[in-house]
Parts: sequence; structure tokens; C-alpha cells
Amino acid sequence: MWTALLLPSAVLVALLIWQAPDRHNPFTPIDLTDRPGPATRHKLTNVQRQPETCFKALDDADVLYTRLDNSPAGETCGKYDALTLDRSLTPYSTTLSMTCAQTATLYMWERHVARPAAIEIFGSPIVEIETYGSFSCRKIARSNRTSEHARANAIDISGFVLENGRRIMVKSHWHNGGPEGAFLKRVRNGACRMFSVTLSPDYNADHADHFHFDMGLGRACK
Repeated sequence: MWTALLLPSAVLVALLIWQAPDRHNPFTPIDLTDRPGPATRHKLTNVQRQPETCFKALDDADVLYTRLDNSPAGETCGKYDALTLDRSLTPYSTTLSMTCAQTATLYMWERHVARPAAIEIFGSPIVEIETYGSFSCRKIARSNRTSEHARANAIDISGFVLENGRRIMVKSHWHNGGPEGAFLKRVRNGACRMFSVTLSPDYNADHADHFHFDMGLGRACK
């Protein structure tokens, strides 16, 4: 009886997914240029297990990169399915070496969250994103756990430079009630919808001057 009732419902759900736009369909390949939808996080998580799909998505979005050889298996600190970012939509203040999945998620955040927010709030585009870097062989502060930075699967962002010369810094403006603070809250909240872990000054003192974004196994938005 229950099978007879559930089967039509399952068929209906499958038909709705099949007919939905690609950005709502969890089974279609991700398009980094398409607006985020309900299936975006699922797709970004999946590309960690599908490196060739991930690199193709970067190619289709015209992201330029140099692909890196995998580190020897089993190393505590290593780069796997990783790249050096050569060109995205916006320059970064330092060279970034990251996993493909981390790069793809960063690109979506940059394109669909940070850049539109700068235009809407300040009327000026971002010309540089200031960062403390990505790959670093280290543990989480005051912990024995290996950081996602040690797997090239994280980035720390400290601020933004706009075309009109304005600099918006996490350390200086997070607690600012003006447009700078509103901008930083928006880009943090947008990151939470894409990255596995998003940490801001609201998390602890170690993040008072930057955002931490990673595509690790954890889940946090703080």
C-alpha cells in the first residue's frame, strides 16, 4: 500500500527536477556563471569528488590557472586536484594555490556575492581582494587538528579595494554600522551559502581581521 502511494510522488519529484532550470537541478553539471540556486551547494560539494568536472567548469567560466601535480599520497600537508590561480574576475593581493573545488566556490562567491554587493552599496567595482593566502602547512589555532589550509582547501580574506580608492577592511570595518559594515556582513552571509565553513570576527579573536572560507568536511557559518 505504502509503495503504491509513494511511487507516484517519487515520479512527480523526478519530473519536477528534470524540468527545472539547470541551477535548480542537482544532477546537471555546475555552471559557475549561472546565478546560485537551491542545488548550488550540493553541486559545489560534489565537484570535490569530480575533479575533471570541476576543471571543466573553471575553463567554461574563463578562469585561468596552472594545474598542479598531486602531492604524494598520505602527506599531512599536500595539494590534491589543485591549481595556482592565474586570473579570475578580480585580482587577489597574493598568489593563491587551492583545490579546484575551493577555487570554483571562490569564483562563484566573487561573481555572485562580492562584486554585486560592492556595486549596489558603493557604486564602485572591486579592483582587488586582499588576502592572507591559501595553502599553508599548519594546524588550526590552539588545536592539534590540521587546518584546511594545509590541504590547499581554504582562503583567508582581509579586505577589498574598490575602483574609487576605498578600502574596506575586516579588522577596521566589521563592527562599523555604516555601509562598510553592511557590505562585509553581506559578503560573509553570501559565503555561508556556498562554502562549507565560513568564519568571521563573530567567531573568535583569531578571525578579528579576516574571513576564513573553506570547502572541508565541516559545516559552520559564524
